Amino acid sequence: MEHRDKQGVLLVNLGTPDAPTPAAVKRFLSQFLHDKRVVDLTRWLWCPLLHGIILPLRSPRVAKLYQSVWMDEGSPLMVYSQRQAAKLEAKLNLPVELGMTYGNPSLLSGVQSLLARGVEEIIILPLYPQYSGTTSAAVFDGVSKAFKQLPVIPAFSLIHDYHAHPQYIEALAESVRAHWDEHGKGEYLLCSYHGIPKRYADNGDVYPMHCERTTLLLGQALGLTEQQIGMSYQSRFGREEWLTPYTDKTLERLPTEGIKRLDIITPAFSADCLETLEEIAEECKESFLGAGGEMFHYIGCLNDSDSHIEMMTSLVARYR
Repeated sequence: MEHRDKQGVLLVNLGTPDAPTPAAVKRFLSQFLHDKRVVDLTRWLWCPLLHGIILPLRSPRVAKLYQSVWMDEGSPLMVYSQRQAAKLEAKLNLPVELGMTYGNPSLLSGVQSLLARGVEEIIILPLYPQYSGTTSAAVFDGVSKAFKQLPVIPAFSLIHDYHAHPQYIEALAESVRAHWDEHGKGEYLLCSYHGIPKRYADNGDVYPMHCERTTLLLGQALGLTEQQIGMSYQSRFGREEWLTPYTDKTLERLPTEGIKRLDIITPAFSADCLETLEEIAEECKESFLGAGGEMFHYIGCLNDSDSHIEMMTSLVARYR
């Protein structure tokens, strides 16, 4: 019993700018895009491009997009992450702290907060259902870097992924059913996942396999045929080929195939953020309706829903 009392959970997500301003966005994007897990190009080639062109051009534009989704309490991703941490702590009766791979609160500050609360063993839960080197492995790198600054490394466990966990699949299915009950059922359910360069998958990243498995299991849970559910990849960046099919191209194609009423969900995102609230719910809606679609419904992330917190509780319980 004494051992259990010394456990704590570090809940990890990607991170978010501190404010919807060009300066804060630039700081955040600089840290994010400097990570070799995210962009593996040679530094002497990438850094001048990043600082000379990409950050000066993108930061003001991205800041405006953040302004369009910013909530009273702050960035949507941070607001939902804080709610998740509070609910999970109440459910587990264990210390739970947030740590973001990029931005604040940092992974180091999350670890230090847990240690300050008497935690001796940390269960690290990256909120990435599908494993990718660009996300899950970046968490491990970041935690390792944080541990280097501590006199004693705490015992720790890292939850690898949960792309096929029955409670995760059921939580997704429950959110879709609830949406259908309220808004009616579309002709097609599109699962849009964050993309990664195709080269990463060719080199062994299992991410696309995990995304395909999640989609398959969700379709089975909802009783959908292959003609009623599909998947695509969003948020590509740069000129090289990313995982296909692309979400934007898929949305332009579906109305030409007779699918006019669409539901879209983002299973790789555990909290609503810029990529879901602006890119999917706004930009993609425009694309679909502009291509001849008639109804477009975005189904929100699991956020701090009870079923999502229950699933997290089950993941952590395996390490207690």
